[in-house]
Amino acid sequence: MIKHSPYFLAAAALLSACAGGPVTSANTQDVALQFAAEINGQAFECGMSYANVGTTKSTITPSDFRFYVSEVSLINAKGEAIPVQLVQDGVWQLANLALLDFENGAGTCRNGTAGTNTTVRGTVPVGDYQGVQVTVGVPFKHNHGDPTVAAAPLNNTAMFWNWQGGYKFVKFDTASAGMKAVTAPADPNGGGNASGFSVHLGSTVCAAPSKTQAPSACQNSNRITAKFDKFNATKGLIVADMGAVLANANVDVNAKGTSPGCMSFPKDADCPPVMNALGLAYDGLAATGPQRFLTAR
Repeated sequence: MIKHSPYFLAAAALLSACAGGPVTSANTQDVALQFAAEINGQAFECGMSYANVGTTKSTITPSDFRFYVSEVSLINAKGEAIPVQLVQDGVWQLANLALLDFENGAGTCRNGTAGTNTTVRGTVPVGDYQGVQVTVGVPFKHNHGDPTVAAAPLNNTAMFWNWQGGYKFVKFDTASAGMKAVTAPADPNGGGNASGFSVHLGSTVCAAPSKTQAPSACQNSNRITAKFDKFNATKGLIVADMGAVLANANVDVNAKGTSPGCMSFPKDADCPPVMNALGLAYDGLAATGPQRFLTAR
């Protein structure tokens, strides 16, 4: 058995930190939180169709499903939220945020990317943890800037509107078998003209001189905090179900003069049932219940 001096161990820890890896020690333990994407309880997969979605029980064929999480914490026996120090992997995780990507760039998801990510990795102090808390969204200080010079995963331009609006916290696109033919305007934050019904969640009404300047604040931050008091961080699964979000929405029509589906902007008749299911206030009306996007198993 090889024994190393304290000086060697300290140097190894420093090198690990410089390389972007976690600084592990006898006082910390690894965390690997598993996420899954579903539609009405069925696993999301590019090219698959899903029946009984929304108020019209429509059949939809998704083409994108990605979202950012941040401020990930484990809940200890005292009910305290202990932040997870995320691994800085240079691909999916940066600072205290991570991108979860369930599309693989194939088939109907051809405008996506081949890489997928379903895990948030990091470390916490050694302890007894019984719950988890996550925020869906990008923290304000990271949300407004130029994605072309940002580090991964904030360099993903498909997840970005503009400096003023920031990032799309959730990006879900789908085509509906019953979608009426409509002429819809392009995404007003520069996301292009999505087909079918989309759910793009992000901050809105952000005060800035122009769309290419970072705002000082946003009237609607639209970040979702989900806390699960009973959760096994080793064996548990956090599930994002877009079927639950669309349950009270009509995915076969689009409100006249608005972007396809709900892109979080005020005065869109397609948004109230979607934002309510996300547990977010919309157009001055508070949500009638907690968020139904994330559940824990």
